[in-house]
Amino acid sequence: MRKAKMIVDKAFKVAPVDKRIYGSFIEHLGRAVYGGIYQPGHPSADENGFRKDVIELVRELNVPIIRYPGGNFVSNFFWEDSVGPLSERKPRLELAWRSLEPNTFGLGEFAKWTKEIGADTMMAVNLGTRGTADACNLLEYCNHPSGTKYSDLRISHGVKDPYNIKLWCLGNEMDGEWQLGRKTMDEYGRLAEETAKAMKLIDPSIELVSCGSSYMEMPTFPQWEATTLEYDYDYVDYISLHQYYGNPENNTADYLARSEDMDAFIRTVTAACDFVKAKKRSRKTINLSFDEWNVWFHSKSEEEDITTNHPWQAAPHLLEDHYNFEDALMVGLMMITLLRHADRVKIACLAQLVNVIAPVMTEPDGCAWRQTIYYPFLHASKYGRGTVLELLTDSPSHQTKEHGEVSDIVAVSVFNEEKEELTIFAVNRNLEEDVELTVDVRSFEEYEALEQIVLACDDLKAENSAAGEKVFPVQKPCKKTEGGYLTTVLGKASWNVIRLKRS
Repeated sequence: MRKAKMIVDKAFKVAPVDKRIYGSFIEHLGRAVYGGIYQPGHPSADENGFRKDVIELVRELNVPIIRYPGGNFVSNFFWEDSVGPLSERKPRLELAWRSLEPNTFGLGEFAKWTKEIGADTMMAVNLGTRGTADACNLLEYCNHPSGTKYSDLRISHGVKDPYNIKLWCLGNEMDGEWQLGRKTMDEYGRLAEETAKAMKLIDPSIELVSCGSSYMEMPTFPQWEATTLEYDYDYVDYISLHQYYGNPENNTADYLARSEDMDAFIRTVTAACDFVKAKKRSRKTINLSFDEWNVWFHSKSEEEDITTNHPWQAAPHLLEDHYNFEDALMVGLMMITLLRHADRVKIACLAQLVNVIAPVMTEPDGCAWRQTIYYPFLHASKYGRGTVLELLTDSPSHQTKEHGEVSDIVAVSVFNEEKEELTIFAVNRNLEEDVELTVDVRSFEEYEALEQIVLACDDLKAENSAAGEKVFPVQKPCKKTEGGYLTTVLGKASWNVIRLKRS
């Protein structure tokens, strides 16, 4: 059997985990809203039309913040259409996904829903077809107490107290050719600078996210980051990263190696931020908001067919990837990568939350259920609170076609000092061999192995469905820690959560 070693020491800290790294995303796209979180008339719907079965599954994930209302949707979003009495709201053509937006669910409804699940809102403003003035009007509506046009408009809609939204995105994927109101680097940089400046005059307590490149393979990357930050560096707090992965070539080994690409992406954006910091002689550090990340490729053909051949449907079945076991491993690897960079990645949003490339799926007249990717995210959110520790790993490796030689074991450790718990998240991405793991935990005196949670399946393509779960976690007995060392086995192609607690 292959062997790997780890050393973890409580003295060597990377950074505290910002709880917002376990954020998610709801866009007015497909069935994310209508038929997802909101479905009046469904047997589980409450008095607000919110599906209680969805609320239950989302609460279990303990998502602290949710990005809204897009995504591509935001670049033609008229927020005024989504507030006020339902009788006065009119449908609108939704151009990003060529759908019909009924506007029966909007900002006020979303605020009620996030309160139900215990999450904050991460609001995006339209810098595509609109601009600075409308962003300021929306902020005034949301955050100003009273006595002005838009704050009093909110009050007239039955919301006396401000929403107090503290995190705002300045547009979405503004370098993408698919984006309405696409901008050049200099156009966006100037617009973001002036919008950020104005918004912070209204509410200096807010945090702002500058829009980064749409994804790593964009021809504008990373010059976009360097150029736009030269404009808005003094007024923003974060820059966004978006990345999705898939396995269209059906090469699982290379698919799981793409976490190496994600690591390089984060490092490059960090370097671009620090370049501008050095150039400006600034003491301020721009951190990262990885506010779209997930697996997305299964539904591409269906998406193209609907948007091209069957447009202007209300809540069509768009981007409904049905995830398999290898996708769950990939999500686990991406989550580990985010945690490893906790010193700079402070916000992250699994995109998306319900029905649309999501961990939670719903049947229109039936139940809500957990996809395979639900579990690694659940475990990270539940046990990954605390401080990331430097984890030294000596792992065997295997060859891949596109990424060369990569390590079998990818892992991260999180120490929750308050609860006196140490958690190691580890993926064995060797598809053929188990790995015996020995962990040096001598700095954690009096800590004993509590449990090992394992997500494994003999069939890499196995999927969950409303009919039942083929992929689900199981508990594995942990050997007693002896002499400051813990030994266990990480099965081939497996996600593992190793938990230790002070005895």
